[in-house]
Amino acid sequence: MLPAFLTNNPTPNGYPWSTLDTQTNYYDTGPNTGVIRSYHFTVSRGVIAPDGYQRHVLLINDAFPGPLIEANWGDTIQVTLTNNITGPEEGTALHWHGFLQHGTPWEDGVPSVTQCPVPPGKSFTYQFAATLYGSSWYHSHYSSQYAGGLLGPIVIHGPKSQDYDIDVGPVMLSDWYHDQYFDLVEKTMSPVQALTRFNSDNNLINGKGNFDCSQVTDGTPCTNNAGISKFKFRRGKTHLLRLINTGAEGIQRFSIDGHNMTVITNDFVDVQPYVTAVVTLGIGQRSDVLVKADGDLDAYWMRSNISACSNANQPYALAAIYYDDADTDTDPESTPWDVPDPLTCVNDDFSITEPVMELALPESDLELDMELTKFQNETGHSLWALDGVTFRGNYNSPTLLLSNLGNYSFEPEWAVRNVSKAKSVRVNLFNNSPAGHPMHLHGFNMYLLHEGPGQWDNKTIIRPSNPQRRDVFLVRRGGHVVFQFDAASNPGVWPFHCHIAWHATAGLFTHFLTDPEGVRELRIPNVVAETCRQWGSWTNTNIPEQIDSGL
Repeated sequence: MLPAFLTNNPTPNGYPWSTLDTQTNYYDTGPNTGVIRSYHFTVSRGVIAPDGYQRHVLLINDAFPGPLIEANWGDTIQVTLTNNITGPEEGTALHWHGFLQHGTPWEDGVPSVTQCPVPPGKSFTYQFAATLYGSSWYHSHYSSQYAGGLLGPIVIHGPKSQDYDIDVGPVMLSDWYHDQYFDLVEKTMSPVQALTRFNSDNNLINGKGNFDCSQVTDGTPCTNNAGISKFKFRRGKTHLLRLINTGAEGIQRFSIDGHNMTVITNDFVDVQPYVTAVVTLGIGQRSDVLVKADGDLDAYWMRSNISACSNANQPYALAAIYYDDADTDTDPESTPWDVPDPLTCVNDDFSITEPVMELALPESDLELDMELTKFQNETGHSLWALDGVTFRGNYNSPTLLLSNLGNYSFEPEWAVRNVSKAKSVRVNLFNNSPAGHPMHLHGFNMYLLHEGPGQWDNKTIIRPSNPQRRDVFLVRRGGHVVFQFDAASNPGVWPFHCHIAWHATAGLFTHFLTDPEGVRELRIPNVVAETCRQWGSWTNTNIPEQIDSGL
């Protein structure tokens, strides 16, 4: 259970954010508490069995998932990351998903874009402001490390758009693979097409699940009934659940037997409440939901099913909810909702997801058509591309640092799109590929204007007076999403990529250089360049095994 807000700090007018509320435009106004929330993360290898099947993973402070980062709106978050990865060694970095990093793009945690990787044996301290509030997560952005365990939840307390009694905290939904992450990267980048198609092995809620060990044929230690996550509800009370899809590939369909949910937030944006039995989340997406404990039974199953849009051997995750003094050693006897998977591979309709803090769509002064494709190159590798460009980063030459020096001689495979002085950029993305994708833009909450099958009609916009905003959207196979972002409001070099680990690793990634003159004026701390010097020194005698895009 989490508090309404942290109290070891000033609370003017009774709250850390004083008189600011849910109607405050958090993009240009916010509290500055002066409070620093400090964390120390050590990344290392380890062996765990979250579903009973033992496997090698990457851990933060010897834990999976990693520690909760908790702060108030307006606090500063400081995380010192120490790379203790050995056997073998590799670089690392952490990305703070959904944080706008306004004025601090070097803190975004993306190797080859905003920083060089943190080399083995070294540390880097991130420091950034919590300018938005709600639920999110952090994860490695080095290759596909986060599929190997490098992730954890974030909660930023802020004003309530709806009343509730109990904050249950993060509910992380994650597909789970029994192979090590780098083995899956090798399969993804194999010229043997049959190897590039693989399924997740299980589905977890808050890092726990059960696996049928009779399926194990390779001698790997495995324990049946490893245990599931359990939650306590108080009868008659309304509970806040912070749903986060922290997986590598699978679209999650979350539900609670016998209980409707009221969605009040998508990503970092409060929305007008709407009721649903199933919440659909692509990788990286979050929804805060309210659930009233008004059922007739004393225990209920919490479920998250990986959509048939995704690739899963065992798609069903279970956790248990127990009312009050119910026996937590007894399994619930509830039955699931009968809500078939629509197989559209998209979120709730834009028309019903209306932000609480209203913003009208500004005029765009740059419009881009972008096509997403999949192809095989001359060596037989399956790759993804945006407008025909497959991304491959250079860990030693972050594009933000080059742009800060006025050096725009980017290699074509770095996929940098300079939008120059454009204030607001509209992108018409057409997915001309055989799969759906969760697309994430760093540094901005996108205005989502239209979604559907086929091509956009170039005119229809859903609720231009106050369009939905979020930092990840789902685009269907053979369909489109039209989005817009206020580029000039945040000078930087901002990734736009598919959040399926295996698609990003195979090049489905680009980035926007916004307001180049503003980027030139950034005063990037010397420690960022020092990390590049440390990385350069390490790579003088060690060759990183970068067989993929690097991200």
